[in-house]
Amino acid sequence: MRRTRRPAALKGISIEEAVGPRLPAKRVLGIAGSLRRGSYNRLLLEEAVGCAPPGMVVDIYEELSSIPLFNEDLERVTGSGPDAVRRLRRQVASSRGLLIATPEYNQSMPGVLKNAIDWLSRPGPDEVLASKPVAVIGASAGQWGTRLAQSALRQVLFATESLVMVRPALFVREAAGVFDEAGRLVDQPIRERLGAFLTAFADWIDLIATDHDKIAGRKPGK
Repeated sequence: MRRTRRPAALKGISIEEAVGPRLPAKRVLGIAGSLRRGSYNRLLLEEAVGCAPPGMVVDIYEELSSIPLFNEDLERVTGSGPDAVRRLRRQVASSRGLLIATPEYNQSMPGVLKNAIDWLSRPGPDEVLASKPVAVIGASAGQWGTRLAQSALRQVLFATESLVMVRPALFVREAAGVFDEAGRLVDQPIRERLGAFLTAFADWIDLIATDHDKIAGRKPGK
C-alpha cells in the first residue's frame, strides 16, 4: 500500500501540532423513559446512536426496570441507594450530558422516569444532576408528540438544577408510521431533525463547559 506523504511544510511536527489536540469524545447517556420492549422512545435513542455528530457517543442506559421505588428508609440502610441506583449515578456522573426520551402517559411523564430522577437528585454524596447538560426528546403514537410530558420533565429538571437545552425541540407524533417493522426510523425529515438536534446538543455541552472553565479560571478543555 502506498503511504501518503506529508507536505514539506508539515515535516517534523506532530498531527496534534498541525490540527490541534484531539478532544475527548462527548459521551452522552441516553435514557428511555419506558420499560416496554420495542418502545418508540427506545427506538428513537437507538437512531440517535447513528445520528450523533462527530465527537459525540451516545450510550443507552439498560437498567431502568431495576431501579426500585424511591424510599428514604432504603436509601438510609444502603448509604446512597441499592446497587442499581449507584450504577446509574456513576454513569450519569461520568457522562458529559443526558439525552432523555420520554413517552407521554396521562399528559405527563412516566412514573419510572420520575422515580429514577428522584433517586438521582439525592446527594448520595454528590448531586449528579446539578449543572448537568440535558436534552429532552420524545415520541408517542398520538397527535401531541409528548409535548406535555416534555414540559413536565423540564419542570422536574429545573428543580434538580440541571441545565436543559431550550431549543431546538423534537416532538415525534404518530410514531407508528415513523418506524418500520424492524424498528428503523424511516421518516427522513425526522431523522434529519434528530441529527440537527444532536448537533445543537453537542454545542450546548461545549457552551456549558466553556462557561464552567471561565468561572473556574481554567483554559477551555483543561
